[in-house]
Amino acid sequence: MRIVIAEDDALLREGLALLLRMESLDVVAATGTPAEFLDAVATHRPDVAIVDVRMPPTHTDEGITAAVTARQRQPGLAVLVLSAYVEQAFATELLAGGAAGLGYLLKERVGRVEEFLAALRRVADGGTAVDPEVVAQLFARRPSGLDRLSPREYDVLALMAEGLGNAAIAERLVVTEGAVHKHVRSIFAKLDLHPSDRADRRVAAVLRYLDDMRP
Repeated sequence: MRIVIAEDDALLREGLALLLRMESLDVVAATGTPAEFLDAVATHRPDVAIVDVRMPPTHTDEGITAAVTARQRQPGLAVLVLSAYVEQAFATELLAGGAAGLGYLLKERVGRVEEFLAALRRVADGGTAVDPEVVAQLFARRPSGLDRLSPREYDVLALMAEGLGNAAIAERLVVTEGAVHKHVRSIFAKLDLHPSDRADRRVAAVLRYLDDMRP
């Protein structure tokens, strides 16, 4: 797994690089600005990019913008975005173009090494990884349109938003995979997401909530 890091905090940047190299992962570049990051992606063609949301010069959304540009230039590039805070608009923007190979984690998650590495590998394999704290805050209120879901269906949808598949959800909730499958089908039905829809229904279900929560 070839990795490029984009993080303007030198201490965190070097710490991430050291952590990943200790796990025998190939960090091909660790950059501090969006321009350096895009140059590194073009040069090294990595499998995964780890990108800070807020980067120079304005420290607003430069990281997200650079990540979107990198994926446009290298289709299929997996991107794991790191943020110091839960930023709903950025989480929604990240997933809006399709969730495959994308992740959104709080920086504090890096300190939980096994969880961080599991999320990184999931994203690299084409999955989705959304920080549980992001999901928890987004699900703090029940928006209109989702009030038909049962509490258990909310639990399943929250874990779907973290990027877990049915088997992993079943393990987390200590139920059978068949039960999870029934809950997922019920969620789709209650949200009027039909098999004929062109969009991925799992992604659409999560985005329905995120869009309702957009400020």
